[in-house]
Amino acid sequence: MDELTAALKIQEVDGGVVFGVKVVSGSSKTIITGTLGGMVKIKIAAAAEKGKANQCLVEFLAKQLGVKKNFISILRGKTSPVKSVKILSISDERLLKKLGLNKKDSSK
Repeated sequence: MDELTAALKIQEVDGGVVFGVKVVSGSSKTIITGTLGGMVKIKIAAAAEKGKANQCLVEFLAKQLGVKKNFISILRGKTSPVKSVKILSISDERLLKKLGLNKKDSSK
């Protein structure tokens, strides 16, 4: 992460975390590219149509974080590239580690 990257904002909630995601759909592969404006920036290898990008995002996060897909919900932004995502059964530290981000990339 470079110094221009804004700190990732993670909110701890009962049984999990909520954080922002900036999705760039239609990429050649699904990958985390860093943080942007307090959100995790993720390129998604699915088109932003008929919920395909959201489904790809949930499947990718479940695999990356080692949680069940039904533990992940998109709270806001289902039709927007800027989303608020809730993940149950994970701590903010584990989230950062599993996403390949470190503590200095986050702020609560």
